[in-house]
Amino acid sequence: MQEPETNREDWLFEISVTPNRGDCLGITGLATEVSALTGGRVKSTTATYRSKISSIANRVTIAIRNPRLCPRYSARVVGEVQMGSSPAWMRFRLESCGIRSINNVVDVTNYVMLETGQPLHAFDLDRLPTRNIVIRPANDINKFTTLDGVERELAAEDLLICAGDVPIALAGVMGGTNSEVTTETRSILLESANFDPRSIRRTAKRLGLHSEASHRFERGVDPEGTLLALNRAVDLLASGAREFRSPVWPTATRGVRNPRPFSCARNVSKKSWESASGRSRRKSFCDRSD
Repeated sequence: MQEPETNREDWLFEISVTPNRGDCLGITGLATEVSALTGGRVKSTTATYRSKISSIANRVTIAIRNPRLCPRYSARVVGEVQMGSSPAWMRFRLESCGIRSINNVVDVTNYVMLETGQPLHAFDLDRLPTRNIVIRPANDINKFTTLDGVERELAAEDLLICAGDVPIALAGVMGGTNSEVTTETRSILLESANFDPRSIRRTAKRLGLHSEASHRFERGVDPEGTLLALNRAVDLLASGAREFRSPVWPTATRGVRNPRPFSCARNVSKKSWESASGRSRRKSFCDRSD
């Protein structure tokens, strides 16, 4: 196939990933596997945009009510956003992977997810009833309308992202209509989090609501990847705009300081294992420490 504008030829690979290899649901994870088998070096993505603002505390606060269900929650605030369409190359790559282009902000979150394996979500900051973000089980909250316009019946154990007492997202599954990014959006709250796979799996299965995000969270996402994904998203927003003057607040993170390391489960032949020498290759094939 050929990319628009450049007419550069490229290949599209269709890869079947087993349920125990959540780390391979992103380009970076697949590249790490290839490097482990071939001895090549992975060309890591970089995030160079740095905030000139010292604190995010006066813009948003984060509280995690159950650290077992949400070990880490990171967020960045981006102001004065200019909504519009994404560059042609990004739309082409997203649509080649079966994801519909929506707008520059949503497209960046989806692109970073495909690239790193870390799902992101963007909230319209000005539509939030309060800037106090609380990650908590639903408990007495019985209903919530997701982005697809369907009102969902919640169970007490379903994990929610709330602005104060108002739910704004079904954690790890889908956002809500009450905080959706639109053409009128001017400030966004970018979310990058880590959720308990079993909790997300139960909620998605019970509601019959399968999303790209839940597909990854159910299989396990690296808790150390939240910050890299956030910074990469801001970089792409900056590079995709003709003039990027938006104030970007630093990252706010809540959760354990040293989350349990995530690595993939072994599913390669003994011959492949023995042929992969070196520290980086052994790490790629090690067992997940449950």
